Amino acid sequence: MDIERSLGGWLARCDSGVARAIARRDWSNTRMGPVESWSADLRAILGTVLACPTPMYLAWGPELISFYNDAYEPILGYRAKDALGKPFRDLWASIWDDISPLVDRCLAGESQKMVDMRLDLSRNGFPEESYWTFTYSPVIDTKGDIVGLICVTGETTDRILAERARAKAAERLELAMSSSNSVGIWDWDVIADRLTADSNFANLYGVDPDRAAAGTKVGEFFKGIHPEDRARVEAEVARTIASMGKFSSEYRLLGRDGTVSWVSAQGQCMAGPDGRCVRMPGVSYDITRLKEAELQLRAAKEEREFVLEQFARQRMQSDPQEILRASSEALGKRLGVNRVGFYRLTEPRLVCHEASWSDGTLEPLTGSQPTDYFGQHADAERRAGRALVFGDSRQDSGGKLTPYAEEGVLAGICVPLLTDGKWAAGIYLHQANVRQWTEPEIILAKEIVQQTWLAIERAEALISLSRRVEEQEAALQQREIVLREEFERREAAERQLRQLQKMEAVGQLTGGIAHDFNNMLAVVISGLNLTQRQLSRGNTDVGPYIEGALDGAGRAAALTQRLLAFSRQQPLEPAVIDGNALLMGLSEMLSRSLGETIVLDTKLKPDLWATKVDPNQLENAIINLAVNARDAMPDGGRVTLETANADLTPGMARDVGIEPGAYVRIRVQDTGMGMTPEVLAKAFDPFFTTKPTGRGTGLGLSQVYGFIRQSGGHVTMTSRVGQGTAVDLYLPRSLDHAAQTADDLANDVPQGRPDQVILVVEDEDRVRAFTVASLRELGYTVLEAASGPSALDILAQRPDISLLFTDVVMPQMTGPQLVEQASRLRDDLKVVYASGYTGNSSEIDAKVKAEGNFLPKPFSFGQLARKIAATMG
Repeated sequence: MDIERSLGGWLARCDSGVARAIARRDWSNTRMGPVESWSADLRAILGTVLACPTPMYLAWGPELISFYNDAYEPILGYRAKDALGKPFRDLWASIWDDISPLVDRCLAGESQKMVDMRLDLSRNGFPEESYWTFTYSPVIDTKGDIVGLICVTGETTDRILAERARAKAAERLELAMSSSNSVGIWDWDVIADRLTADSNFANLYGVDPDRAAAGTKVGEFFKGIHPEDRARVEAEVARTIASMGKFSSEYRLLGRDGTVSWVSAQGQCMAGPDGRCVRMPGVSYDITRLKEAELQLRAAKEEREFVLEQFARQRMQSDPQEILRASSEALGKRLGVNRVGFYRLTEPRLVCHEASWSDGTLEPLTGSQPTDYFGQHADAERRAGRALVFGDSRQDSGGKLTPYAEEGVLAGICVPLLTDGKWAAGIYLHQANVRQWTEPEIILAKEIVQQTWLAIERAEALISLSRRVEEQEAALQQREIVLREEFERREAAERQLRQLQKMEAVGQLTGGIAHDFNNMLAVVISGLNLTQRQLSRGNTDVGPYIEGALDGAGRAAALTQRLLAFSRQQPLEPAVIDGNALLMGLSEMLSRSLGETIVLDTKLKPDLWATKVDPNQLENAIINLAVNARDAMPDGGRVTLETANADLTPGMARDVGIEPGAYVRIRVQDTGMGMTPEVLAKAFDPFFTTKPTGRGTGLGLSQVYGFIRQSGGHVTMTSRVGQGTAVDLYLPRSLDHAAQTADDLANDVPQGRPDQVILVVEDEDRVRAFTVASLRELGYTVLEAASGPSALDILAQRPDISLLFTDVVMPQMTGPQLVEQASRLRDDLKVVYASGYTGNSSEIDAKVKAEGNFLPKPFSFGQLARKIAATMG
């Protein structure tokens, strides 16, 4: 498999057996998913693990999926064949009871360290005794969450067994010393300062064996101790003699050829008659191999700590240049080199030097440089992806590296960095003097370089992502501006269209309303003319003419109310009503009005909720719908008035086109001809009618729609050709108790008293005269004013005024303004507003509804009487 092509190079750079095993495996059906979907955090951490020469194990994710490097694989033994991708608990089930507490504490954020812990790994399938020093460290992703753990481990079985053997040897030494028969034995006569020793001891310390056998001063042997350890050993010997204790020490010996060896020396003070030390026999044996193993282990531990420290620091940094600078400085100081730097290929034959560190011995490399600046051999090696390691540029590689020497670089390590398998960048370590690099130094340099490159790629990816997010946000903002401008243009076009439609509607209104008004006024004028002629002849039988004139005037007033309802500007006087009671009151009148061929049914819901609405306008709306239903059934049929409580959920309300909540539903349903979808779509449009010319203005349904919407409700209509039509009126539920419906049709007219004084304010003289005459006819004492200021003067002079009857829309001062100033003079003054139109001012309309009773114009004598009586109380 072409690992570099299939995995984009990040796994191929690790160049290990486990990396190839990961690449060969199909992860699609595992808990991890395809390799291409693995997160940047996992790739960065796994890349570090795979590149590490020390055994490392990664447990990833909620199920702690197993990953490891080549150095760790032998630890698995027979488990290695199916260990990759296996949950941690399943893989190490045999020792889980021993390590699970450590795992739990690590995943809780507490790093764990165990030294020389005995674990039975049974690597070959059989019980075994093994000892391990390891650390568990939590893995933290870029969000700050713990997503697994890393184990850095090393087997200490050999050392433990060696120390055990050493202890046993010490016991044997003790036995040998007691029998005076041991290799490397020495005996020191402290009083005479004469030390005798065998040939083995003499050879260790570089003393002639014959002189050692004959005896010589102890100082001769001290000369063989390493200068850095000699003072310490002499002090330890002096303390042992002074305390009469046992001497035990480990130190270095420096041979004449410069070789260094380690020895362990043990001795025992022998007391003389005075209790002081007179002799010290003892033994020394070579522990060089054991000590070197300990030093290597300590160095490896320090190296791991350094690597992990760099890894943690890099993950905390987001600036690629800062990552390079800090990593270069840390690596340079760790290995004691003169210069560490980073470069990128900007062109096929040109590199650009970026962040670097120098201790001052070599100048930092800056700017651009040809790729073959340090020779063709160095260029070819880096292009091939091979690290370049040299200890003396003057002689190594057959003299092909002399360009380095000419620049003052005698030793170096240059590691090329690949992207998608191609040379893209590199990091170098330069030394101004000859240096023989050790294998651990080379491995550490490569590991830090690869780790740094992964950190740079991660940081640059985050910067690129942030930049894309910012660009997308800017694009969205620009798009929002464009959409807002487009919306404003469209809204302006719609306003213009509405204005054109309004002008067209006004044209239709002029013809339609003029036609109906002419018919109504003809009735009024004819009736009044006939009444006048009959009265001039002395004939008082004029009742039919007056009734005809009143009927025509009433029809004109109803048409005006419809126009105001259509424009949603009619002054309403809502009251809390019982819908069932209102429909029962209308049913008798509708039964007579609909004709003998129409059957009227009522289906009234018991315990119907109350609603707050203008009862007169609601009656008009229902009558209008009933008349429309009658007209849709020329051959007879059935009209049903139905009520119900409707508690609309968000979904139900969305279907109806209304806000969710509690409503009272009033349905007017017929079994008539029904409407086509095209006619139904236009049913509520103003001036739209299917009736013949002269039989309607097309304002009926639009008046119903306008009134219901003005009352906070909604109207829906369903219809099918040949099956009839149903109109649903949805009115908001009121939690107040329903008031009694107005009985405008009642014949009783309440009378007033002369001590009840009413001030009538009306700018229209004829309307004022009619109102004053009507109130006086009812028995009230009446004063009148043509304007608000005049009314205030009268109020100031007449404290006996009980009620203020005022028009709403007047010049100089509106009715609400008059009431506001009048209340300062008389806070107990009762008020009745009268108006047929409050204008476009929602503020005036709100004050009229909030501050007093309202009587819509035109009003009848009976309506005036009942409103005044109700206000007077």
